[in-house]
Amino acid sequence: MNVPVDEVQFLAILVKRMYAKKTMETGVFPSYSLLATALALPDDGKIIAIHPDKEAYETGLPYMREAGVEHKIDFINSDDIQEAKWAPLISFSWTIRRRKDYIKYHEILLPLVKVGGVTAYDNTLWFDLVSLSKGDDMPVKYRPERLAVRELNEFLAKDARIETCLLSIRDGLTLCSRLTVV
Repeated sequence: MNVPVDEVQFLAILVKRMYAKKTMETGVFPSYSLLATALALPDDGKIIAIHPDKEAYETGLPYMREAGVEHKIDFINSDDIQEAKWAPLISFSWTIRRRKDYIKYHEILLPLVKVGGVTAYDNTLWFDLVSLSKGDDMPVKYRPERLAVRELNEFLAKDARIETCLLSIRDGLTLCSRLTVV
């Protein structure tokens, strides 16, 4: 249950090239991508990290301390992304949990991302199951996730406030660049 190395390296380079100083991560288990983002930020950069399980965050904490990046992270122990509404404008947002809530998260996050900033969503190909014309031929437990990801992809494709790019890195990564003031 970890973000793949190639995906994390890609996002770290993106954060560096954006000269991001303020970012947000929704879902941090087990903190590998959080560490990579913290390493990509300048010394005065900040990450708002939201996750309901503090133990998941603490799994990676020794590595963040060893890397000297713990001071860059503001951890919020919560299951409610609404906790982020106070956040200053951010350059980059990374969402890696609760696919069924991705559209809701998008509507909350978009006003927090500055124009030209990027919001990234993980697992947007959902084991390539989103490409199936029907979900009847897959295990029942995957059907709600598949439907949620399909709805997200359709929603993002029609959202005129953003420009999107769906990358086939591992299980799918969608990047949304904010175009307009919300």
